Amino acid sequence: MNWGKWIIVTFVVFALFMAGLVAVCMREDISLVSRNYYQEELSYQQQIERLNNAKRLQTQPEMAITKEGLKIQFPLNGHVQSGTIQLLRPSDLRWDRNFRLSAERTTQVFDISTLPQGMYRAKMQWTMDGKEYQVESVIHI
Repeated sequence: MNWGKWIIVTFVVFALFMAGLVAVCMREDISLVSRNYYQEELSYQQQIERLNNAKRLQTQPEMAITKEGLKIQFPLNGHVQSGTIQLLRPSDLRWDRNFRLSAERTTQVFDISTLPQGMYRAKMQWTMDGKEYQVESVIHI
């Protein structure tokens, strides 16, 4: 029995294993939480101020999943001028969705029936009475 032959076979098998592992890892989709992640980090202080403004509200807006879709209900004591809702799916960027808030209604429902079930990070930003606000939460569809 020749030990040199088996040592070479071991190295070749190890090299093939590593090449296969590298090939699998190169095909893996590595996506950040958001496409504009680095730009959003630069404006982080503004985000902190919006989050603090939302915490100071006497009545927080409510976000819930209902049969009709994603239901947003704002407090009656303020007038929403504009805003957006981002649903971010951390596992797959293809399922991220953006919705515009309507300034006329305090209760709004958005259709999410086309989205697959799973965890989403909901970021809601809005302007009310001249101030900017932001609320973030995790929702499960």
